[in-house]
Amino acid sequence: MFRSGLFATLIGTAFGLTTPLHAQSSVYIPAVLELSGAGAVSGTNFRDGMLLAIDEINAKGGILGRKIDAPLLDTQSDAGISRAQVQKVLDNNPYVILGPVFSGSVLVDMALTQQAEIPEIVGGEAAAITQKNDPYVFRTSFGQQFSMPKIANYIRDGVKAKSVAVIWVNNDFGKGGRDTFVKEMAARNIKVVADVSTESGQADFSADVVKINAANADAIFVYLNEEESARFLREAKKQGVKAPLIGETTLLGQKVIDLAQGAAEGVRGHVGLTVDAPIPAVQDFAERFKKRYNYVCDHNGIKGYTAVYIIKHVTEKIGKFDSRLFAQTLHGITITPDDEPGVLMEVTFDANGDLDRQSFLGEVVNGKQKIVEILPKLGK
Repeated sequence: MFRSGLFATLIGTAFGLTTPLHAQSSVYIPAVLELSGAGAVSGTNFRDGMLLAIDEINAKGGILGRKIDAPLLDTQSDAGISRAQVQKVLDNNPYVILGPVFSGSVLVDMALTQQAEIPEIVGGEAAAITQKNDPYVFRTSFGQQFSMPKIANYIRDGVKAKSVAVIWVNNDFGKGGRDTFVKEMAARNIKVVADVSTESGQADFSADVVKINAANADAIFVYLNEEESARFLREAKKQGVKAPLIGETTLLGQKVIDLAQGAAEGVRGHVGLTVDAPIPAVQDFAERFKKRYNYVCDHNGIKGYTAVYIIKHVTEKIGKFDSRLFAQTLHGITITPDDEPGVLMEVTFDANGDLDRQSFLGEVVNGKQKIVEILPKLGK
């Protein structure tokens, strides 16, 4: 299917057409994702959720009568490669671009999509992404400036910690989260007694756990990528860490729980998106996802799935394929499941491309993520 779409594009280019021929019967929405490398867990989950939504929509006639054409391009979890892949798809006049998930890649891609005036719906959570006055970038999950205050309140009120250690991955995602977290701790008079940075793809966390244990903190905040999170948890269990381990959506994902091999038990934290949410639409999606792919979807799969349905809803609302009008309309919009069931939960986008919706407090119990509280939208 992807080759035939590319063939049609080449034919159109050869005849000097400004719009690829395949656009007459389909809409070109390429996905630039981490399909290999350190971000493969995140990128493949996003991909699979996205493809599930695309197949559902295409089976019902597509968007405004056009089927979605979504070729996949691999960033290899490298920002430079991601930028080159985005430039490649921009040459073919996309309607919207999906991905990447890694914040570092998003931050180098944004200038290209903004200059081309093509909306980019991304998985990155670094606070800096939506602080650059770029009207063409939109999130599929909370930015750190929205999730960290919720985590900070839980550490203060739920854990009642007076001191905290933080371990984070030294990339744009990790640094942005660390900086925002430390700021929120200071605002609540909670002392950061250990501040440990790690590398993306790091395999050995023994020395890091020694540093954190020596700090004797009331709680430990863990902000790493999926595979590194699992490695850290295994090492923390091995060294007998007793302080509560607190994290964000990534730390409590089922993939991390599985890879941690029992070491995630008791981990707690804020969860922006989860298939364990006590929401029937989310649970129904989770069942369809698992039936198709034979594994439990994480938050990235929900991001990919809902992103496609957001594109569908906004496009049908404006009644045509106009990238600039799409971006203008998405700013400030609220989409409910009554408007579009595929969004799963009510979502609102602000003027910066950040979103607001319900989120959750979770805990790992018996090898599964258990939601213990639903948190309302910040705007309510």
